[in-house]
Amino acid sequence: MIRLLLFVVALMFVVRAEPIATVDASAPQEQRKLIALSFDDVPRMRGAFMDPQERGQRLIAIMKEKGVEQAAFFLNPGQLTEYGDTKGAGQRIRTYVAAGHVLANHSFTHPRLGGTSAADYLSNIDAAEQWLSKQPGHRPWFRYPFLDEGGKDMAKRDAIRAGLKARGLLNAYVTIDGSDWNMEDQALRAKKAGKTMDMAALRDLYVETHVQSANFSDALMVRTLGRSPAHVLLLHETDMAALFLGDLIDALRRDGWEIISADGAFADPIYRSTPETPYAAGTLAEALAWEKGIKGARWYERNNTDIANRLFAERVLHEKK
Repeated sequence: MIRLLLFVVALMFVVRAEPIATVDASAPQEQRKLIALSFDDVPRMRGAFMDPQERGQRLIAIMKEKGVEQAAFFLNPGQLTEYGDTKGAGQRIRTYVAAGHVLANHSFTHPRLGGTSAADYLSNIDAAEQWLSKQPGHRPWFRYPFLDEGGKDMAKRDAIRAGLKARGLLNAYVTIDGSDWNMEDQALRAKKAGKTMDMAALRDLYVETHVQSANFSDALMVRTLGRSPAHVLLLHETDMAALFLGDLIDALRRDGWEIISADGAFADPIYRSTPETPYAAGTLAEALAWEKGIKGARWYERNNTDIANRLFAERVLHEKK
């Protein structure tokens, strides 16, 4: 009897010694959907609805309000002068860092690797890194413009991969892409043409597209890897993001997604992958699925601009296509 009592007391202390978890640590990893936010093409030109400074202020305010502590902004420092807004753009970038976000390399002038020699491409990366390395909040990450790793030119692809490794730069892949740049382009075209846009419909299309894309890529990764990795969402520094990012964050969370930091996402081992595929100009989810021969669709359908543009015309402009 005494031995039984001692055993029960000991068991109580073992149970009490376990840490109190803020999430269900017993849940299988594939049931947790983790996502980080990233923004390309910074500083970006004026959009359809607001000036770049207002856009930046809105992005910072939304992420603060929604508790997104760290996003990654991928810079093209050559665009500081291209858009004639050096002072304002530079201040906007410093404000991003002051708000807790980080900066990374998207090349100096946004060249497409498919049309650039390996040597010139690496020089372009170096020019951006020379500027970025002096900035607070800098991370040694590089993202290919257009997500173009050289197409079918494996020799060029391997030369850039070797160059990144020699420079200590991580290939900052994305796993989720909703082609927000194209939606922004459609809005700019509509405004220039004097067309009326249904802003509520535009918001719904933007949010729906990105949540669908996130779930598509996650399902593809689970089929490919057997688990749900830490995902990275590709966005751009657009008016669309400044208008609807808060709605998107709310929708992702309702759908079970947890917003994490870019540092946290890029700590996942998948971002050290070097997929062997016959073509690389898309998400890491697609490349890994292609490498492993996963059957079925590997590309979210609305990244086909014909489909995306038809939806924009029908739902936002109320035109029949």
